[in-house]
Amino acid sequence: MNLAQYTKEFSYNLKLAFPIILGMLGHTIVSIVDNVMVGKLGPTELAAVSLGNSFVFIAMSLGIGFSTAITPLVAEADGKKSIEEGRSAFHHGLYLCTILGVILFGIIYFSKPLIAFMGQPENVVELAKPYLDIVAFSLIPLIVFQAYKQFADGMSETKYSMWATILANVVNVVLNYLFIYGIWIFPELGIIGAAIGTIVSRFVMLGFMHYLMSSKKKFHLFFKGFSLKEIKREVNIKIIKLGTPSAMQMLFEVALFTGAIWLSGRLGTTSQAANQVALSLASFTFMFAMGLGVAAMIRVGNQKGLGDFHKLRLVAFSIFLLTTILEIAFAIVFLLFHEQLPTLFVDLKDAANYSENLEVVTIAAQLLLVAAIFQISDGVQVVVLGALRGLQDVKIPMYITFVAYWVIGFPISIYLGLFTSLGATGIWIGLLAGLTAAGVFLFIRFNNETKKLINQVES
Repeated sequence: MNLAQYTKEFSYNLKLAFPIILGMLGHTIVSIVDNVMVGKLGPTELAAVSLGNSFVFIAMSLGIGFSTAITPLVAEADGKKSIEEGRSAFHHGLYLCTILGVILFGIIYFSKPLIAFMGQPENVVELAKPYLDIVAFSLIPLIVFQAYKQFADGMSETKYSMWATILANVVNVVLNYLFIYGIWIFPELGIIGAAIGTIVSRFVMLGFMHYLMSSKKKFHLFFKGFSLKEIKREVNIKIIKLGTPSAMQMLFEVALFTGAIWLSGRLGTTSQAANQVALSLASFTFMFAMGLGVAAMIRVGNQKGLGDFHKLRLVAFSIFLLTTILEIAFAIVFLLFHEQLPTLFVDLKDAANYSENLEVVTIAAQLLLVAAIFQISDGVQVVVLGALRGLQDVKIPMYITFVAYWVIGFPISIYLGLFTSLGATGIWIGLLAGLTAAGVFLFIRFNNETKKLINQVES
């Protein structure tokens, strides 16, 4: 196949991925706004939010990763034009995600005392605990929302979650502004105000998503007949078998970055705050690849349902190519503006915290140089992983991600970060090594598996 055949798919890939990207960017922008608002309070508050969110992100990764099992099942059913299979995947997925959301909240709530034993600064730990209580509860509406989102994505209707997310983001920013700083009649709650904004916005997001979907004629047949009596053990097991490895894949990556937060905390408050700044910026650009990864999962799932494996490879490789081009562009931006971007997150006019804030900016600028390079690796691994999920190939990729992140990446982060003069930069070099290994191994897996499928059909 020549290059033109791949680039011809770019417009449809972007059309499908664009609402997903906007929705994910909305989440990330709110996180960045949270960090900017909290960062104005001081480095200690920013580090506390980083520490609290690190726990929630681990649980969130399990919930979101598990929910991705719904999309390829629905996409395959949509390819077959089977309403019954699509409705079954939706109802069972919603049931399982609700249970999982409650369980994850309970785990985070009762594991909160572990923060005190992680070697983090004591003042940061005390600030993080009450923040964590509130944000942990927001996992329940978030993961239930994911069930709706993954179903809609599987039906190639990616715009509904975008609108729900945009509304939630507006609610979050407004409430943050009112409650963090105590504007008008509202109390000044600091980082607790940021937690209130998060939990309210996630309930709004879930409610609005339900309203949007249930009011659309296209989805009426899928909303009918929901009853606990209709929940079947064998369908639950099928989703669990797909969802559990997907959840573990996402956990391994998020836990790698969470480990980086904890390692940075051991280096001090400024390193932890700088890590949060650089991670916020890297997360923003990563959302483009994440959106394209969902597009890969949907399109590969559709082609799997149709049984057209040549077309399946074509659409997947077109997404891989498009993602690589975008991530190279972002890498250039990070290289050119690595010194300027961190200044958005701290107040260099704050005389009391000037030296600490300046140190945060200096460290974050160094981290962005590493982030510029791993943009490409991170983008490739997430879109290939999405394509593999579309194939419903999740077990071997789970092992691949574990080896890449925890056998290769994290040990390098520990050694370079804690036992060399590189400090926080060394931690991020470990992230780069893990992401690159994941990208290479996952691509080899996808390439081999799709060739096998073609050979089976042609033989």
